[in-house]
Amino acid sequence: MGQGLWRLPPRQHQHLQEELEDRLDVQGRSEHGRDGGQRRGPQHCYGPDIYHLLRSRRGKAQHGCIDLEMLPPELGITILSYLNATDVCLASCVWRELGNDEYLWQGLCKSTWGHCSIYNRTLPQGFSYKRLYLQLDEGCLTFNANPQEGISYFLSKGILVDHPTELAKFIFYTRRLHWKMLRIYLDERRDVLDELVTLHNFSNQFLPNYLETLITKFSHRFCTCNPGLVRELGLSPDAVYVLCYSLILLSIDLTSPHVKNKMSKREFIRNTRRAAHNVSDDFVGHLYDNIYLIGHVAA
Repeated sequence: MGQGLWRLPPRQHQHLQEELEDRLDVQGRSEHGRDGGQRRGPQHCYGPDIYHLLRSRRGKAQHGCIDLEMLPPELGITILSYLNATDVCLASCVWRELGNDEYLWQGLCKSTWGHCSIYNRTLPQGFSYKRLYLQLDEGCLTFNANPQEGISYFLSKGILVDHPTELAKFIFYTRRLHWKMLRIYLDERRDVLDELVTLHNFSNQFLPNYLETLITKFSHRFCTCNPGLVRELGLSPDAVYVLCYSLILLSIDLTSPHVKNKMSKREFIRNTRRAAHNVSDDFVGHLYDNIYLIGHVAA
């Protein structure tokens, strides 16, 4: 796992070792002439003695790996930072101090959950980012089973503050919450949804991309708010999605002076039924009459 990051093919490993030792021998002979026959060992400013490190590896050539604890701590932590939380926990069984480093777990928390209210508060003595990571993970699992219980868990642990802006930022900066449970939660917390919309940046975004997202959300919400109509007409979110686009196109077709050949009622029914098979001809025809006669879909 963690050690695998430092493994080299046996031939490349042997070549690297021989090349470094040859350079050190050449350096030693040159220093031998300058210092009157007294040979000095290689000079090092930082970190472990790489020369002796490679020497000691001769007896362990079959392993082909370097112990991370023999490297500078900053380098060892940087290597472990490329692992996920599960692998870091496994690595801590081998390199206890490196695997439990607070900076390492702080990075894992903030890269997975970009915003938490607790990040901006003075942390109490004995605070552990590893424990915080486990609590955040537990809270997300709870949320994905029951959104209200998940948010209550975060509030009880002091991870979040019950404020629409804080909750919206938490949702916006993480991908660990299931979208279906998010939809259920946001249906109940419209104030959080309003704050969530303000966090999106639509500058330089192609309009159809945003329109597709908007119509998709509307389709699901429409079916949720009209269960009787859904059962009566055999509607589904996908069918509502198709009808929305069909009505937009029909409105443009009937009202735009640039369209000379207007779409007939029969053409509208045929085109719509190709994509929405469960919708009846009478219902689609009724929608056409609304747009043609009134200019919008009547209630």
